[in-house]
Amino acid sequence: MRVKVACVGGGPAGLYLSILLKLQDPSHDITVHERNPEGSTYGWGVTYWRGLLDELQAHDPESARAVEEHSVRWRDGVAHIDGLTTRHHGDEGFGIGRHRLLEILAARARSLGVRLRFGDEISAGDPPGADLVVAADGVRSALRTHDAGHFGTEILAGRNHYVWLGTTKVFDAFTFAFTETPHGWIWAYGYAFGPEGSTCVVECAPETWSGLGLDRADEAEGLGLLEKTFAGVLDGHPLSGRPTPASGAAPWLTFRTLTNRTWSRGNLVLLGDAAHTTHYSIGAGTTLALQDAIALATALRESAGLPDALARYERERKAALLPVQSAARHSAQWYENLPRYIHLPPERMFALLGQRHSPLLPYVPPQLYYRLDRAAGQLEALRRLKRWLGPRVAGRVQARAQDAGRGR
Repeated sequence: MRVKVACVGGGPAGLYLSILLKLQDPSHDITVHERNPEGSTYGWGVTYWRGLLDELQAHDPESARAVEEHSVRWRDGVAHIDGLTTRHHGDEGFGIGRHRLLEILAARARSLGVRLRFGDEISAGDPPGADLVVAADGVRSALRTHDAGHFGTEILAGRNHYVWLGTTKVFDAFTFAFTETPHGWIWAYGYAFGPEGSTCVVECAPETWSGLGLDRADEAEGLGLLEKTFAGVLDGHPLSGRPTPASGAAPWLTFRTLTNRTWSRGNLVLLGDAAHTTHYSIGAGTTLALQDAIALATALRESAGLPDALARYERERKAALLPVQSAARHSAQWYENLPRYIHLPPERMFALLGQRHSPLLPYVPPQLYYRLDRAAGQLEALRRLKRWLGPRVAGRVQARAQDAGRGR
């Protein structure tokens, strides 16, 4: 049956959904409305892992091949901690420029007959007429905000400040750099997205941010300070901030974890960051958005009608997100409690950095956790105990905190 679909937002989620729906039925009438001009993007690179590439290959081999061809890959992670360096070999990771990813998906969508309308701002009070309207317009989604009460939108701001930057330095591994200043620790995550450069995300606690004067510095002053701070890993390469539509400069932010009680209203459905966000430190945002698109397209194909399809999509994606959201929450908290781990020997600190998703780690002394983790790697019984104990300890601590907050 021919269906008219209006997708508001031309990011990876909206474009990939349009591709999948056209592959399912070329007669579908699909339009993607993107408020920004074609070719403009306000990010640097995105990361993903082999599992996503396998999923893309299963659903559209042509775009999957193009994504892989234009990606860089790494297997090592390296941490620089105040002049000391440790390197670990790990799973294969990938990076691709956000602009390149969007170019690939837009070209594929066009080739299948999807209409792409750039510079097309959709009013929240006047959504496009269609059988299905997809709000893929990001964390600040106008369509979702217009009905925030219905969706049950909740936003929780994190504690630390961060800024999303680029550099012409091409990192050969996923790189972490931790530097101590008179005002506390500041750190960067760096990963290549192509031969032209890398993404570099800088993060610190609020007292470090204000102590260093980053809250008062203009962009040039701030970039200069950060270039000096991370000179050891940048090797003389500059940092640059890509302007955003809202601010005109690369802004310092606090991460906002967004959730919604429900993801649809009538024929309107939320997709990607409009529906949920997870802390950037686990590198899953683009992967989750594309998986949303896969799940929604599958539900629309296999369900009897639109209400059933949207209910199935929401149910399946919420269940799939639970462990990812837990990992992201613990990852963010690990960085917010960095002083607890930073003075360990570098190889131990880096090992616990890799374990930051664990719900048990915050409640066990770091040195003891490290020894238990090493032992668990050799004994299956200890591995089972660790998997069983972590969620229970975390759940009890969280319940006590909630009770205390209610004054019980």
